[in-house]
Amino acid sequence: MPKIKKKRVNVMIDMTPLVDVAFLLLTFFMLTTKFRPQEDVTVNLPASHAKVKTPESDVMTITFSPDGKIYFGVDSQQLRAQLFGESRKLRPSIPVTLEELPDLAQAAKNANPKMRAIIKGDRDGVYGPAEDVMNALQKANIARFELVTVESRD
Repeated sequence: MPKIKKKRVNVMIDMTPLVDVAFLLLTFFMLTTKFRPQEDVTVNLPASHAKVKTPESDVMTITFSPDGKIYFGVDSQQLRAQLFGESRKLRPSIPVTLEELPDLAQAAKNANPKMRAIIKGDRDGVYGPAEDVMNALQKANIARFELVTVESRD
Protein backbone atom coordinates (compact mmCIF):
# COMPACT_ATOMS: atom_id res chain seq x y z
CA MET A 1 0.00 0.00 0.00
CA PRO A 2 1.34 3.33 -0.97
CA LYS A 3 1.56 5.98 1.67
CA ILE A 4 0.00 9.31 0.94
CA LYS A 5 2.23 12.13 1.97
CA LYS A 6 0.59 15.21 3.33
CA LYS A 7 1.84 18.55 2.22
CA ARG A 8 3.81 20.40 4.82
CA VAL A 9 2.18 23.63 5.96
CA ASN A 10 4.45 26.58 6.73
CA VAL A 11 4.00 27.94 10.23
CA MET A 12 3.53 31.68 10.38
CA ILE A 13 3.89 33.52 13.70
CA ASP A 14 1.84 36.66 14.12
CA MET A 15 4.08 39.38 15.65
CA THR A 16 1.29 41.89 16.27
CA PRO A 17 0.65 40.91 19.94
CA LEU A 18 4.37 41.13 20.70
CA VAL A 19 4.54 44.67 19.31
CA ASP A 20 1.41 45.61 21.26
CA VAL A 21 2.90 44.33 24.52
CA ALA A 22 6.17 46.18 23.86
CA PHE A 23 4.37 49.47 23.31
CA LEU A 24 2.17 48.92 26.37
CA LEU A 25 5.26 48.38 28.52
CA LEU A 26 6.97 51.43 27.04
CA THR A 27 3.89 53.56 27.71
CA PHE A 28 3.58 52.20 31.25
CA PHE A 29 7.17 53.06 32.14
CA MET A 30 6.93 56.50 30.55
CA LEU A 31 3.80 57.38 32.51
CA THR A 32 4.92 56.03 35.89
CA THR A 33 8.42 57.48 35.92
CA LYS A 34 9.02 60.25 38.43
CA PHE A 35 11.47 62.86 37.31
CA ARG A 36 13.52 64.75 39.83
CA PRO A 37 12.37 68.39 39.89
CA GLN A 38 14.89 70.99 38.92
CA GLU A 39 16.27 72.76 41.97
CA ASP A 40 16.47 76.52 42.33
CA VAL A 41 20.05 76.43 43.51
CA THR A 42 22.79 73.94 42.68
CA VAL A 43 25.04 72.99 45.56
CA ASN A 44 28.11 70.76 45.66
CA LEU A 45 27.52 68.53 48.65
CA PRO A 46 30.39 67.66 51.00
CA ALA A 47 31.72 64.10 51.14
CA SER A 48 31.05 61.72 54.01
CA HIS A 49 31.39 58.05 54.91
CA ALA A 50 27.80 57.76 56.17
CA LYS A 51 25.62 55.31 54.28
CA VAL A 52 22.24 56.38 55.68
CA LYS A 53 19.69 57.12 52.96
CA THR A 54 17.64 60.29 53.21
CA PRO A 55 13.87 59.79 53.26
CA GLU A 56 11.95 60.51 50.06
CA SER A 57 8.59 61.52 51.55
CA ASP A 58 7.51 63.78 54.40
CA VAL A 59 10.58 65.97 53.91
CA MET A 60 11.24 69.68 54.31
CA THR A 61 14.46 70.73 52.60
CA ILE A 62 16.47 73.76 53.63
CA THR A 63 19.23 74.59 51.16
CA PHE A 64 21.77 77.35 51.52
CA SER A 65 23.87 78.41 48.56
CA PRO A 66 27.53 79.50 48.66
CA ASP A 67 26.46 83.14 48.44
CA GLY A 68 24.35 82.80 51.62
CA LYS A 69 20.81 82.62 50.17
CA ILE A 70 18.43 80.22 51.92
CA TYR A 71 15.82 78.14 50.08
CA PHE A 72 12.95 76.28 51.77
CA GLY A 73 10.95 73.48 50.14
CA VAL A 74 8.60 70.64 51.00
CA ASP A 75 7.86 67.50 49.01
CA SER A 76 4.04 67.65 49.08
CA GLN A 77 2.38 69.78 46.44
CA GLN A 78 -0.68 70.44 48.64
CA LEU A 79 1.51 71.60 51.50
CA ARG A 80 3.48 73.85 49.13
CA ALA A 81 0.21 75.44 48.01
CA GLN A 82 -0.79 75.92 51.65
CA LEU A 83 2.56 77.42 52.72
CA PHE A 84 3.68 79.34 49.64
CA GLY A 85 0.39 80.05 47.84
CA GLU A 86 -1.26 78.55 44.77
CA SER A 87 1.00 80.41 42.35
CA ARG A 88 4.16 78.77 43.78
CA LYS A 89 2.91 75.24 44.40
CA LEU A 90 4.86 73.80 41.46
CA ARG A 91 8.20 75.21 42.57
CA PRO A 92 10.26 72.72 44.61
CA SER A 93 11.64 75.48 46.86
CA ILE A 94 11.43 79.22 47.37
CA PRO A 95 13.99 81.73 48.62
CA VAL A 96 13.32 82.78 52.22
CA THR A 97 14.94 85.03 54.76
CA LEU A 98 16.34 83.79 58.03
CA GLU A 99 13.48 85.52 59.88
CA GLU A 100 10.79 83.68 57.83
CA LEU A 101 12.40 80.26 58.18
CA PRO A 102 11.27 79.34 61.75
CA ASP A 103 7.63 80.22 60.98
CA LEU A 104 7.59 78.25 57.72
CA ALA A 105 9.30 75.26 59.33
CA GLN A 106 6.87 75.29 62.25
CA ALA A 107 3.87 75.59 59.88
CA ALA A 108 5.14 72.64 57.83
CA LYS A 109 5.69 70.58 60.98
CA ASN A 110 2.19 71.43 62.27
CA ALA A 111 0.63 70.46 58.93
CA ASN A 112 2.46 67.12 58.87
CA PRO A 113 3.86 65.85 62.21
CA LYS A 114 5.94 63.21 60.38
CA MET A 115 7.83 65.95 58.54
CA ARG A 116 11.63 65.61 58.75
CA ALA A 117 14.07 68.46 58.20
CA ILE A 118 16.94 68.04 55.77
CA ILE A 119 19.72 70.63 55.45
CA LYS A 120 21.76 70.88 52.27
CA GLY A 121 24.80 73.11 52.11
CA ASP A 122 27.52 73.76 49.61
CA ARG A 123 30.87 72.07 50.18
CA ASP A 124 32.74 75.32 49.53
CA GLY A 125 30.36 77.50 51.56
CA VAL A 126 31.07 79.01 54.93
CA TYR A 127 29.76 77.54 58.18
CA GLY A 128 27.81 80.64 59.23
CA PRO A 129 24.61 79.98 57.22
CA ALA A 130 24.52 76.36 58.44
CA GLU A 131 24.65 77.54 62.04
CA ASP A 132 21.97 80.15 61.36
CA VAL A 133 19.69 77.52 59.79
CA MET A 134 20.19 75.16 62.75
CA ASN A 135 19.38 77.99 65.19
CA ALA A 136 16.25 78.84 63.18
CA LEU A 137 15.14 75.20 63.37
CA GLN A 138 15.67 75.25 67.14
CA LYS A 139 13.43 78.35 67.35
CA ALA A 140 10.77 76.33 65.53
CA ASN A 141 11.18 73.50 68.11
CA ILE A 142 12.64 71.14 65.52
CA ALA A 143 15.49 69.34 67.22
CA ARG A 144 16.03 66.53 64.70
CA PHE A 145 17.41 67.26 61.26
CA GLU A 146 19.71 65.60 58.77
CA LEU A 147 22.70 67.04 56.93
CA VAL A 148 22.88 65.81 53.35
CA THR A 149 26.26 64.66 52.06
CA VAL A 150 27.62 62.64 49.17
CA GLU A 151 29.16 59.26 49.96
CA SER A 152 32.91 59.46 49.43
CA ARG A 153 34.57 56.83 47.25
CA ASP A 154 37.66 56.36 49.48
